[in-house]
Amino acid sequence: MLLLLTLPGLGRLRTGLVTVTRNALKPMLSVVPFCLFLLMDIYWKYETRPTCDQEHACTPMEHLRHQKSIMKSQRNGLLIAAALLLYWLLFSVTNLVVRLEQLSQRVEKLKRQD
Repeated sequence: MLLLLTLPGLGRLRTGLVTVTRNALKPMLSVVPFCLFLLMDIYWKYETRPTCDQEHACTPMEHLRHQKSIMKSQRNGLLIAAALLLYWLLFSVTNLVVRLEQLSQRVEKLKRQD
């Protein structure tokens, strides 16, 4: 969608793409609460991580499970960042295209009045 919205020379197709994108952005806003949920999950895993004060306090299985949990948390962090960044980019580009179209219509209207 981002590529199609920013390609020059699409004319009438762009207005349809803008409409489709604006209608798709509303349900896609559910990404934000999901990202917040994942952030809370990462924080909870960080707060409840096992602490091994002594050398043999934790079993190797506990260490392995904790390392897997850390890897999943890092993956989720990347997914959160990517999802929010892509949503923000799509939202911003769509708003810029709409604003550009409004300004070009205003310029054409002023040219016709002169």
